[in-house]
Amino acid sequence: MVEVIGVRFKKAGKIYYFDPGEQTVTTDDYVIVETVRGVEFGKVVVSNKHVDDEDIVLPLKKVIRIATEKDKLTVVENKETADEAYHTCQAKIKEHELDMNLVDVEYTFDRNKVIFYFTADGRVDFRHLVKDLASVFKTRIELRQIGVRDEAKLLGGIGPCGRMLCCSTFLGDFEPVSIKMAKDQNLSLNPSKISGLCGRLMCCLKYENDDYETAKQELPDLGDEITTSYGVGKVVGLNILERIIHVELPEKERVIEYTLDELMEEGVIKTQARD
Repeated sequence: MVEVIGVRFKKAGKIYYFDPGEQTVTTDDYVIVETVRGVEFGKVVVSNKHVDDEDIVLPLKKVIRIATEKDKLTVVENKETADEAYHTCQAKIKEHELDMNLVDVEYTFDRNKVIFYFTADGRVDFRHLVKDLASVFKTRIELRQIGVRDEAKLLGGIGPCGRMLCCSTFLGDFEPVSIKMAKDQNLSLNPSKISGLCGRLMCCLKYENDDYETAKQELPDLGDEITTSYGVGKVVGLNILERIIHVELPEKERVIEYTLDELMEEGVIKTQARD
């Protein structure tokens, strides 16, 4: 077992584990840690706990110290400087006539590196831009091309549901989302109805997908013939979430609504296999 703490560097970013050493921290504390990007300022979201060795990637880097008020002021200053760098970079992009869209600029805590996030339709030759930026900022420069989902996460916004974007408020990782999920949930396949601000399929299609998959395994398919206490009928409608089946009985010339529990109590036997 290894003692760790979990740290986030952005509001809805991934959680990274660090070795707290002799320090005991609580959630909402801020710490200074060393990362592959350099020295960084992060927020503790998981306080001291023990985890199995196989659940983490060893060796862990140690927490340098708990952040002070001076460190917090440094973060504010870095953000102000990053805003200025954003406008400078925008001007340089225009000057070099590059087909790229600058999204955000970020300084590492120790100002050893400034990172420029951008989107573009294809590859961009920004070698001359990097040289120009390095001569202006006198520090290491990194230009990082990101996707439209990452852009939405950085910029935030309000989704079709009227709430702040999931990716910018609590989603640490992007999970795969497929058109099959929309089909399984009987949603309109109109792109404008199932796409988020990023133009990709909405992340929330994943939230209820497991429940729909479980329900589909329990329920008959549309068109299946099943035997009820009223005779053989055909499944003509399904309410997947509420586990309700609409069965058409040709002999009775009517449609009867059953719950899954009612059909199970009746010992329904399908006369036509689903597969």
